[in-house]
Amino acid sequence: MGKLKVAVIGCGGIANQKHFPALKNNADLNEIVAFCDIKIERAQEAAEKFGAPNAQVTADYREVLANPEVEVVHICTPNVSHSEIAIAAFAAKKNVYCEKPMSHSTEEAEKMVEAWKKSGMQFTVGYQNRFRPEVQNLHAACQKGDLGDIYYAKAHAVRRRGVPTWGVFMDKEAQGGGPLIDIGTHALDITLWCMDNYDIDSVSGSVFYKLGGLEQATEGNLFGPWDPKTYEVEDSAVGFVKMKNGATIALEASWALNILESREASTTLCGTAAGAEIHSGMSYQKNKLIYNRGRNGQLMEETISPVGGVAYFGGGGGEEGTIDNRQWLEAVKNGTEPLVKPEEALAVTKILDAIYKSAKENKEIKF
Repeated sequence: MGKLKVAVIGCGGIANQKHFPALKNNADLNEIVAFCDIKIERAQEAAEKFGAPNAQVTADYREVLANPEVEVVHICTPNVSHSEIAIAAFAAKKNVYCEKPMSHSTEEAEKMVEAWKKSGMQFTVGYQNRFRPEVQNLHAACQKGDLGDIYYAKAHAVRRRGVPTWGVFMDKEAQGGGPLIDIGTHALDITLWCMDNYDIDSVSGSVFYKLGGLEQATEGNLFGPWDPKTYEVEDSAVGFVKMKNGATIALEASWALNILESREASTTLCGTAAGAEIHSGMSYQKNKLIYNRGRNGQLMEETISPVGGVAYFGGGGGEEGTIDNRQWLEAVKNGTEPLVKPEEALAVTKILDAIYKSAKENKEIKF
């Protein structure tokens, strides 16, 4: 079997930050033979920079799916279009890597999973933070039972001022939400994966529209001032998740919040034998994993500090993005299961969707 023939649908920010560099770093396994974007000039530019000779360039994803050469499709479009494109891709017998989150709603995500199961193709979702060294270390510790029974956790996705001012991030119709669905999804995925617990009992939450529309709140934003008149999504959200075994997760997410510590793509786990915390985000120069436990009559801390960068903007095409991409391509080639399983990504979407619903209806959502 030669190199896999890959198509990228959506040639904007996440494709250029993560997918194109990662695919290029794994050029021994793939070549990009098709580029699609509603802005055709972006697809053309990407094809010239990353494409195979005579790569297809189009503004219509259906033309990509009709291309018999294409074996793998990477979906890098706004959240609300994930379902439509993925379902069509499975019907066309393509393997699908979908950017996170799986979809903007539970209903659409379930349709994606159903279409995948019928297709016999491979499917994964872009939770590359699982491949960060400190996350891998923590997951291995949890698998070995080092923390004991993990009964309480926190999923952290908090930026003091980190509103993305490009693309459609502030467009509720295109994205389905703001920081909760954008960065809260990563923190929740890491937490659930380390706990190995996807049996949801109930979800409640609050969603806040406090700072997005305030002119003075735009001061000091990492990516420059945003336009309060076009800001449509929440600026922060919190959720409380109860699992069927009684374990609980507190989730916090924000792009703009008057808080000192900016901590994202992070988790805190509390078990009967030990606890653990990952510190990453704009408040940290490098990612850090800290275990805490009792030993020899005293409380102890053990720290592992791998070389790392600020969450998200070290470039997903870097180490974890490249590793994620490689294991995905190898899974397709070898017919093995990718690390991020569709059912796991579906559970993340169900929880995020339930937080939005709980906030809107002012009630606990039972599963």
